[in-house]
Amino acid sequence: MRHFLLALISLIFCLPGWAAHAYAQFGDIKYAPGFAHFDYVNPAAPKGGEITLVPPTRLSNFDKYNPFTLKGSAPPGLNGLVFESLLTGTLDEPTTAYGLLAQEVTVAQDKLSAVFTLNPLARFQNGDPVLAADVKHSFDRLTSKEAAPQFRTIFGEIRGVTVVAERAVRFDFKRVNAELPLIAGSLPVFSRKWGLDNGKLKPLDQIVTDLPIGSGPYRIGKVNFGKDISYERDPAYWARDLNVRRGLFNFDRITYKIYKDNTAQLEAFKAGEFDYIQAFIAREWARAYTGKPFERGQLIKKELQHGNAGDFQGFLFNMRRDKFKDVRVRQAIALAMDYEWMNRQLFYNAYTRVRGYFVGSDFEAKGKPTPEELAVLAPLRRLLPPEVFSEDVPLPPVASLDPASGHTLRDNLRRARDLLAAAGWTYRDGALRNGKGEPFTIEFLDNSGSMGRVVTPYARNLEKLGMQVNYKVIDFAILQKRMDVFDFEIISNRLIGSEAPGTELLERYGSKAADIEGSSNVIGLKDPAVDALLDQVISAQTRPQLVARVRALDRVLRHGHYAVPHWYSGVHRVAWRAGRFEQPAVTPRYYQPEAWVTSVWWATPANLAASLAANGGGK
Repeated sequence: MRHFLLALISLIFCLPGWAAHAYAQFGDIKYAPGFAHFDYVNPAAPKGGEITLVPPTRLSNFDKYNPFTLKGSAPPGLNGLVFESLLTGTLDEPTTAYGLLAQEVTVAQDKLSAVFTLNPLARFQNGDPVLAADVKHSFDRLTSKEAAPQFRTIFGEIRGVTVVAERAVRFDFKRVNAELPLIAGSLPVFSRKWGLDNGKLKPLDQIVTDLPIGSGPYRIGKVNFGKDISYERDPAYWARDLNVRRGLFNFDRITYKIYKDNTAQLEAFKAGEFDYIQAFIAREWARAYTGKPFERGQLIKKELQHGNAGDFQGFLFNMRRDKFKDVRVRQAIALAMDYEWMNRQLFYNAYTRVRGYFVGSDFEAKGKPTPEELAVLAPLRRLLPPEVFSEDVPLPPVASLDPASGHTLRDNLRRARDLLAAAGWTYRDGALRNGKGEPFTIEFLDNSGSMGRVVTPYARNLEKLGMQVNYKVIDFAILQKRMDVFDFEIISNRLIGSEAPGTELLERYGSKAADIEGSSNVIGLKDPAVDALLDQVISAQTRPQLVARVRALDRVLRHGHYAVPHWYSGVHRVAWRAGRFEQPAVTPRYYQPEAWVTSVWWATPANLAASLAANGGGK
């Protein structure tokens, strides 16, 4: 009877489609129905033990348990450990997701809707079943003005959500977009009871310290509010035997410690206060991750290979400020950075220069436009400068890569001076000034001070052009607030690379997001050509289409010179305490270290025994 009803629902509420255990945006689904487990896990990994780590972000405190609102900072680990979605991605396929809360997904033949059939075993941590009404509730709350604005952009192509049965929910799409079933499947689902106060439901933005009611493998445990947080594995976790969870989430306890600065954090690691850390500063990796604990083998440091697309990192201009609106000014500022000197003197030659917004991936534009790119760009010819169609894609300026060439930083500064003059900025009365006599000032914001050794030599070069440079270090919470309201001039920012760019790009570069506080469009980009390309990207129906359209977007963004490109590493630099953890022999291709460690690693027998003893022998 149940199968008959679900078939009837599909017939009534969508055009004929096909139901599956997974959905792939492009190409084949790797794991067949009924697969035992993912290839990169140990299905027999023992449960137990614990791990303590630090967040890989710049977080300096937290003041709420709600990760879905704009105001405040949520603790690290909360999203991935406490909340779940309809589908779950894998670490070896970039554009495929498998059933988690949903056991089936049925995409309509016209691709304008998808029905998700919920797993009857799915339960929230309070014991309630996960129902279609909870899915709709989560969507409605996350796309309301009570939630952080990025959710309205991410789910902006979803027309609405309809409950079609107790455990069946339909997502209707505004247009055909092969990524939309994945977007719908990524919706975080939480209980309708989260935020109930004396029978009345609070608005989402007033749910602050109410403990989340999610369905994930962990729930919040011991908390030193604002500083440290532990997550305790739920022994009654509903999906513990599900194939997409087998061999995953093995630790009984996952604890995050938060430190105010990198130096205190590293010294605490050496002293044994926590187990695992990821390093982001090449100088520290080379000079500070040393000493007796490493020599004795008590601490292990490794550079882990991965197949991720390169991250984009750079100094981002706030285009809302008039002085940065002229592309020649932005080009001039970029010309003053001597990356090659920095890489030799500061980074131990550990990095590769970021060339564009999709570096190290299939989506990176190179040389002159290909015929496929030109076909994408042709309708936008009136909106774009002619060099986009005829010249090589801009590369970051080189100051001293090849001394034999005779090209120097001085040459770059001369060119920068000429560009500034053409834009109306000339040196007089001891400063670079515009026609009104106003001096050119720049403020770099940083939260940790680690960027100071980069900004200092860079500032000297900018000062040779007559600019007045201010480097200001502030607490991360304050920096985040200033970024949310776009109160900055230049910031350093890092965006995680993607093997399948899509809807998230609307949030980063779309005009609609530019004026929404808290959006990821921190540069304030409003460009009709970019908007048209974004529309093409998210409408791509095949992988070759997506590649050509993202390359065209990369080309246009790079001709706009909206950032001073930084650098990236092709490896993950990580360190951990020896003798406490084990990991599968197979390392996935696409992964971020934190998620890989907390979800796939497991405790050694010594770790298990110590944890058991610390908890009173399990009593």
